Amino acid sequence: MSSRSTLTIVLAAGEGTRMRSSLPKVLHPVAGRPLIAHVLAAAPDDKNDAIAVVVGPDHQVVVDEIKRARPEAKTYVQHERLGTAHAVLAAREAIASGADDILIAFGDTPLIDKRTFERLRTALRDGAALAVLGFRAADPTGYGRLLVEGSELIAIREQADANEVERAVTLCNAGVMAFAGKTALKILDRIGNGNSKCEYYLTDAVTIVRELGLRAAVIETDEDEVRGINTKAQLAEAEQVMQRKLRQAALDAGVTLIAPETVFLAADTTFGKDVTVEPFVVIGPGVSIDDGTVIHSFSNIVGARIGRNASIGPYARLRPGTVLGEGVRIGNFVETKAADLDAGVKVNHLTYIGDTHIGENANIGAGTITCNYDGFDKHRTEIGAGAFVGSNSSLVAPVRIGTGAYIGSGSVISKDVPDDALAVERAEQALRPGWAKRFRDMKMLNRKPKSPK
Repeated sequence: MSSRSTLTIVLAAGEGTRMRSSLPKVLHPVAGRPLIAHVLAAAPDDKNDAIAVVVGPDHQVVVDEIKRARPEAKTYVQHERLGTAHAVLAAREAIASGADDILIAFGDTPLIDKRTFERLRTALRDGAALAVLGFRAADPTGYGRLLVEGSELIAIREQADANEVERAVTLCNAGVMAFAGKTALKILDRIGNGNSKCEYYLTDAVTIVRELGLRAAVIETDEDEVRGINTKAQLAEAEQVMQRKLRQAALDAGVTLIAPETVFLAADTTFGKDVTVEPFVVIGPGVSIDDGTVIHSFSNIVGARIGRNASIGPYARLRPGTVLGEGVRIGNFVETKAADLDAGVKVNHLTYIGDTHIGENANIGAGTITCNYDGFDKHRTEIGAGAFVGSNSSLVAPVRIGTGAYIGSGSVISKDVPDDALAVERAEQALRPGWAKRFRDMKMLNRKPKSPK
């Protein structure tokens, strides 16, 4: 089917006021990706395919996200909200461009699958002028019913207009449709607004198709795939469904998830072979994890690339811009940000590494921090291969620690350290023999010591 050109029209003009949020509905995230970005990712993307997205007025933030997800997409504004067919025709210019298949999707259905779009296209290839996506609802109340005779769709009946027999039908309209390109405009232009709301409904297309002597088909999918998002509760439900899918995909790919239900993944998380993820790990967008790596419990990772055979956590936080080489060890309560750690680096305890490059096999002691921010600008720290930074050290950027250099524990390093040099910066230790006993004796003169608990 790759030789057939496809135009996917995504309707993103809804306000979603029930979300109780200033953020446009289609920009709310599921698995770290905006709702509309999920739909755009599922849309066909061969060289012959095009994307048109219909947005509401004054929604530049939505347009910006569309361009991030699919830079080639064109956007069209629906200035008045007069129904779904009216929204589709806001993209008339795109429809008239002559695509073989026209897919209609909604920007708030993040679980839609690429394979479902292909099944709709197959129905068009097999001669249907219109293909409608349907699902068997556990509770069909409120949904439009798909009425079928034989293999053909004869009507979409809204609940308010359905008789008792029709209301018993559980095959419901998901809203997603596909039109044959050669007759799409002819059908859409005949949709009227003679209903109680004076709006133009896509569902009327079925009746028009039959009036024209053409065929309408139904493609069935499961109810979860076509979940629309209108409330925060529905957003949370979609997140649960998406996480189940992502976890199962990871397991199928060979990732060991010790307690899958406690691990949260992003839509774009990628894994190599023989990766193990322990319980209570959260992985955000932009993360890749290479072969043989272990992510220990209670770690949080966003925007990081992790090399082969690394060990992360427990209780580690990897922030955007972190790049870890082969065999890197990131231990408990370690945080990294915009940090490049070459192969074999060890950062095992209670440490912050930000805006830093660390060479191979360097060791960073517990409690070390890179002081990268001066209140106005960020500065970089360079640590050479094989360097040893003692515990409780502060590296004040910009600063360079040379190859093989040694930093004494408790030092505050603000000047460059040459290769293979020792740098120690701390006050000389003072001893006062007997001071502690004299202090205790003085205190005991006036009061009794506290009883041990």
